[in-house]
Amino acid sequence: MSLEISARRRKDIIDALRRGVVPMNGLDALAVGLGRFEAALDDDLDRVAGGGSVFKAIRGEYGAGKTFFTRWLAERAKRRGFAAAEVQISELETPLHRMETVYRRLVENLSTEQFPPSALRPILDGWIFALEEDVLAGGTVAEDDQAALDAAVGNLLEVRLAQISRSTPGFAAALRGYRAATAAADHVNADGLAAWLGGQPHVAATARRAAGVKGDLDHFAAMSFLQGLLTVLRDSGHPGLLLVLDEVETLQRVRSDARDKALNALRQLIDDIYAGRFPGLFLIITGTPAFYDGTQGVQRLAPLAQRLATDFGPDARWDNPRATQLRLPGFSLDALVELGARVREIYGSPAVADRVDDDYLRQLATAVTGKLGGQVGVAPRVYLKKLVADVLDRVDQFADWDPRQHYALTVRSDELTDVERNAASADDINLQL
Repeated sequence: MSLEISARRRKDIIDALRRGVVPMNGLDALAVGLGRFEAALDDDLDRVAGGGSVFKAIRGEYGAGKTFFTRWLAERAKRRGFAAAEVQISELETPLHRMETVYRRLVENLSTEQFPPSALRPILDGWIFALEEDVLAGGTVAEDDQAALDAAVGNLLEVRLAQISRSTPGFAAALRGYRAATAAADHVNADGLAAWLGGQPHVAATARRAAGVKGDLDHFAAMSFLQGLLTVLRDSGHPGLLLVLDEVETLQRVRSDARDKALNALRQLIDDIYAGRFPGLFLIITGTPAFYDGTQGVQRLAPLAQRLATDFGPDARWDNPRATQLRLPGFSLDALVELGARVREIYGSPAVADRVDDDYLRQLATAVTGKLGGQVGVAPRVYLKKLVADVLDRVDQFADWDPRQHYALTVRSDELTDVERNAASADDINLQL
């Protein structure tokens, strides 16, 4: 195994694992057991890039790697030029039945391979630049004739916005206003209109008046704004948007009326995708088996359950990667050892390679799993954190430190998540009181 990763990316990955979180990039280097999904997902990305739309539901228990999987796919999509956004669904901050809030979080977390969140302003500027390039490529306007160029870009803008104007005249008007403000170096109004296009509330009235738009975004307008955003992405050189709605299973814990509204909003969104209303959208939701199969989740709304129904056999090896639902079976002990070996190579220290062999990686994986009630699926986060922070860092810094002699694994209650804490028994946890 030989991983081609830059020094900076290696440090970012190791630092994230040291803190016990999923790295934001370089996930291909850590992708263990995901190879069987690659061909089907690449086909889906190709379909979206060609103007289609795709919906997938990711299914897995806590600790199965749902967040890792979606970020791995987002990284894969961004290498193809896609934009991506991850939205955490929650009852108070981002309720699923309030699409205006979902859209606002989408824009706040929007990223591309070149730009971190929020990438809306660079995307808007890229869209304007693409319009100018298309006009100049036509050969009818000279580059030094600013007045003629502005007029021609305005005409092309109207052609590109014609479809958006029919469904969302406010979005199109704000885009016109943003371009005008940018051309006039009116940074205040440009900032205000970019915020309004991103669904932000309480935008200054002066900026809204400059573009002739009124009010704030509501649930129904948010769906049309998403259409407008997809058009801008496509015209600025991004073939699609990968949108992840994470932790949708939190809907099981909200009030029944809010839950029913959210489930119906999800059903409507899926129907709109299948109807071709959102060309260029790849929508992914994540949830636990209880959310998909339980009475407080998807099964509560029969039409939604029908759309997500997928037959899973007892052996995950034969799961269909092209199905609507994808099952993440979680980690085995062997997969943990392979993952540890990849992290050891990413760490890139000769001392680490000499003193932390595969046999020790297996011992550590077995010990961590034992501390967590034998549940391998819950172990990866703690295992990688212990491996990096407690073992590899010490081996790298102290020439005479031997993990077999000088390290005894302890797992404190305060370093575990709720799921990990529930998996561990009281006797397995060394509480420092």
